[in-house]
Amino acid sequence: MHSRRGDALSAEDGPRVVVLAGGVGGAKFTLGVRAALGRRGAPEATVVVNTGDDLWLSGVRLQPDVDSITYALAGVNDTHRGWGRADDTERVNAELQEWGAGWPWFTLGDLDLGTHLARTGWLRDGLTPTQVLERMSRRWNLGARLLPMTDAEADTIVTVRDADGAERDLHFQEWWTRHRAALTPVRFDNPGIAAASPAPGVVEAIAAADVVLVAPSNPVVSIGPILAVPGMREALAAASAVVGVSPIIGGRVVRGMADVCLTAIGVETSAAAVAAHYGARSSGGLLDAWLIAEEDAAAAPDVDAAGIRSVVAPLWMTDVDASAAIVDAALAAAS
Repeated sequence: MHSRRGDALSAEDGPRVVVLAGGVGGAKFTLGVRAALGRRGAPEATVVVNTGDDLWLSGVRLQPDVDSITYALAGVNDTHRGWGRADDTERVNAELQEWGAGWPWFTLGDLDLGTHLARTGWLRDGLTPTQVLERMSRRWNLGARLLPMTDAEADTIVTVRDADGAERDLHFQEWWTRHRAALTPVRFDNPGIAAASPAPGVVEAIAAADVVLVAPSNPVVSIGPILAVPGMREALAAASAVVGVSPIIGGRVVRGMADVCLTAIGVETSAAAVAAHYGARSSGGLLDAWLIAEEDAAAAPDVDAAGIRSVVAPLWMTDVDASAAIVDAALAAAS
């Protein structure tokens, strides 16, 4: 670790924290970060959110991960489905389908669509995604600063192989939502990302942070696009400390189809394998320390052997208190 001061995480003003996050796991973890820092009287965290899931649909710009984290922090998310607004209706979505518009398998709730329309209008007016997210954040007291990973459009495209061996490209949302990741993925790409740059404020937040936390989000399609933004890995290499939380518990993914994504890039679905995939900062990778679940304690020596300090802790995010306890353990690992 490259801590600028030995007592960074016990300073009176509390640690300055940056979180890399996406998806439902990232939303739950961010709630824990807010709670843990609030109890310490620490400054609000900066959350760098994956925008690889973004897409244009029916003429509006959707940012699924941005919205999931925003809604969760605002307390208006649908906790049952894991996405969208609570108590939403779908009248507009039904009307779109009557017109044959949009995707019939991709539901847009009415309240959610209001968000997309507001966002699209501001983008058409010339605001950047960073400026749009800052404006969105004014509506609720989120208790965190949200930044997109980049202002560039770098939607995730999945190349799949059909039964006849032919390859074709799908937007990530079609592969994930319509096909439930059942089509064999060959690779994941973010066209245009090579020309992108971190959103304004991202590099500065990482440089000022006492610790960067990598949420237990999908390593391939949530964290992967963030790390692929040019300049992001360099900023993280110079950070004070980087601690990750495993999204794998007991050799299984907690939610979603991250195991399919990992298999596609040749990574085993295990806490140790994901740690090795991220790599140790001491050898040019990402991590200084890696939290693994109690169910995976036997993998600790393998994580340590990869040059990453293993920390065994309960990792089930059953509620905000449980998520905050995970964050406390991650902060302790950065000391």
